[in-house]
This record gives sequence, C-alpha cells and structure tokens, in this order.
Amino acid sequence: MSVIEPDTKDWTWVLQQPCPECGYVAEAPARAELGALVRANAALWPVLLAAPDAVARPEPGVWSVLEYACHVRDVHRVFDERVGLMLDQDDPLFANWDQDETALAERYDRQDPALVATELVAAAESVAAQYDAVPADAWQRRGRRSNGSEFTVESLGRYHLHDLVHHAHDVRAAVARSTVAAYDDFASAYREGRAGLPDPDAHLRDRFAAALAPGARVLEIGSGPGRDARALEDAGLSVRRTDVSERFVELLRAEGHEADVLDPLGDDLDDPRRPGTPYDGVWASASLLHVARADLPEVLRRLAAATRTGGVLHLDVKEGEGEAWSTHGSVAAPRRFTYWSREALDAVAAGAGWRVEEWGEGVGSRGERWIDLLARRS
Repeated sequence: MSVIEPDTKDWTWVLQQPCPECGYVAEAPARAELGALVRANAALWPVLLAAPDAVARPEPGVWSVLEYACHVRDVHRVFDERVGLMLDQDDPLFANWDQDETALAERYDRQDPALVATELVAAAESVAAQYDAVPADAWQRRGRRSNGSEFTVESLGRYHLHDLVHHAHDVRAAVARSTVAAYDDFASAYREGRAGLPDPDAHLRDRFAAALAPGARVLEIGSGPGRDARALEDAGLSVRRTDVSERFVELLRAEGHEADVLDPLGDDLDDPRRPGTPYDGVWASASLLHVARADLPEVLRRLAAATRTGGVLHLDVKEGEGEAWSTHGSVAAPRRFTYWSREALDAVAAGAGWRVEEWGEGVGSRGERWIDLLARRS
C-alpha cells in the first residue's frame, strides 16, 4: 500500500476566507445548524461504504472511501472531546492529534467498512448533540491547540464542519458513481413507474421549443426513459439523447433511438453526428441536480462552450439548501441530490456564460419545490 503524503497545512485560514477547493464558507451556516449539518454529512458515508469499491484507492497516493471514512469518524471523536473540554473547562489546551500517524497506526485501509459506517454515524450523532445543546452564552468559550491556534466553541464547530464538507468533496466521484449505479439498477422500474404519470413539464418544453427555430439541434443531458426527447422532436427539434446511466442508454437504443453514454463533467460534448457543429440548445431537466455543487460551474461552462452564441439552455433543479440522499419512487437505491436557491443558481449560470431570461417554479408530487430557468448563451 502506497504511503499517503502527510497533510502539514494549517487549515485555520478557512475561518476567514472561502475554501477554493470545496467552496466552504465558514460564516454561511448559522451556528444553530451545526448539529444538523454534521448529521447530514454523516448520512453520506454508509451509502459509499456499502459500495464494492469502497476499499479501493482511486490512485496509489489517494485515500480510498474507507480510509476517508475512518478519518471522518475520528475527526468527529476528536472534536467531540474538544467541544466537551471547552464547555467544562476554562481555556483548555487540546491534546495533539496526528491524523496521518493515526491512519497508519490503526490501518484505516484494513478496517471493516460496515463497522466504520456504524461508528461514524454514532460519532457524528454524539458531537452533533453537543452542538445542539450549547447554551447561548457558551458559544464564545475558548480553547487552544499546542501550536497556538485559538478557537471558540463556535469557530471550532465551523472549522470542524469544513473538514466534513471538504472530505465529502474529496469523494464526490464515488458519490456520483453510487447515484449512477442506482439508476442503472432501477432503470426499467423507473421507466415503467413514469409511464402514464401526469406530465408537469409540457409548458417548459413548449417554452424551450418556442425559443428555437424548427430543426434546431438540442443536446439533452439525462434523457432517462426518453419522454422529453420524444416531445421535443414532436415540437420540431432534433435531439441528441444522452445519459450518464448505461442502462438508460441501452433501453433507448432498444427502442430504436440513437443514444450516447455521456458525463457532461468530463466527456467530450462534441456531437458525433455533426462533428464540430455547436448545439442550438441544451435541455437538462431534473438531471444536473445530481451534480456536486462545486462541479456545476464547470458543467455549465462546458455546456456553454458546446453551444452557439445565443443558444438556449433549460435547467431545472430542486430548490433548497445543502445536499441529501434520497430513496423514493421506483428507484429504491439511494441517490444524491444537490439543492439550489435561485440566487446561487443565477450566479453560477452567469459565471458560466449563460444569461437567464426567465425563471419558473413548481411543486413536485411529494411536495418538494422546484425552480427552472431558460437562459441564453452569452
């Protein structure tokens, strides 16, 4: 097993400025939300640890999901102890903890994934409960590390949360694989479950088609069972069907459609049937909500680069804050959803080269809120 390069950086600067890698902004969450955010992050790990490749390192010098999970479990334990000391003692000095030495000494790479999942959730719940119970007048109680870094209970909690968000960012490829695997495993059930259901998106397709000329070439991101593609073609558009799920693509091809497996984050977006020709529009309905928050700007930039100036984008996502795993409908395996506010999505779209012309909103079958946009390529 290759040795991981020790992390010797002092990360306390994330309390003053956003982390450029994971996008964490320390002052963004309310301190009353710390416990809930710790629990939400903990829900990620049992799903990933259940995957068969959880023990495999993506590269020789990069931790596996299992090793990251062991670290996150131990981070919870360390911060649980430190918060307790700050609440019980005046200005305590924290015991040193070498995370890299611990990983080697305790052989993170050989631990049992199922046991680690249980231990991580328990450790997260313990420290989350401490955050929930901090009295209003105790958030500014202090504590120190041996290197001189000083924390309050509040700043320690925000520092703790960055560690969790950052490591979720580190394993986002595994998150994506788990979500794709869920669709692969339940693609047929998903298609059958949607057959005959009400079609709430007809007005959005009409809006999109009206913004394009007849015969316009459209890149569809996340074709799924293919309902939207059929309706867009009935409206006079030419659609390239794509999906990140190989099983969905197989089902589309079995129905006689041309379809491609395509990940908009990393795959070549050029149209193989019209090489070198930019698209006139991009249709991304209920698909990019599975993209990690830190990756959506790059996805939208890549889609803009593949679209002609003045081309049209339709995008809809679930409205809200944060991320969550969900099992609902005909897909019984967990899928990861990223929630967006209108303001945040507008900023990301503008930064990627899209000018939003129209916004919409709706309510899903389970009461969830949706937001949608129609944008032009700048």
